[in-house]
Amino acid sequence: QLQLVESGGGLVQPGGSLRLSCAASGFTLANYAIGWFRQAPGKEREEVSCIDTRGTNYADSVKGRFTISREIAKNTVYLKMNSLKPEETAIYYCAAKHYYCSNRARYWGQGTQVTVSS
Repeated sequence: QLQLVESGGGLVQPGGSLRLSCAASGFTLANYAIGWFRQAPGKEREEVSCIDTRGTNYADSVKGRFTISREIAKNTVYLKMNSLKPEETAIYYCAAKHYYCSNRARYWGQGTQVTVSS
């Protein structure tokens, strides 16, 4: 059974950092791209970053502050978030896409809450 489980969310002060993890089971990351998405209350879900065999991409709003990486041996993808802003408070989800980031997300995790507040 294909499953994605996010972890690492929590409460952080503005300007702080968090590292989110997305652990995959039931499939190998080598055949999938993984995207990180977020959805704030009252707003549409947006993709903030994605990684596949061809490389990585980032939304303009997070470039230079967020870093996506993956550890194939652990079947896990990470999102390191620095210089967090209050408006980035949201539920963060990871999702798997077949092979490339340009494909649509097919499998989703349950999400992890990130709250940026003093």
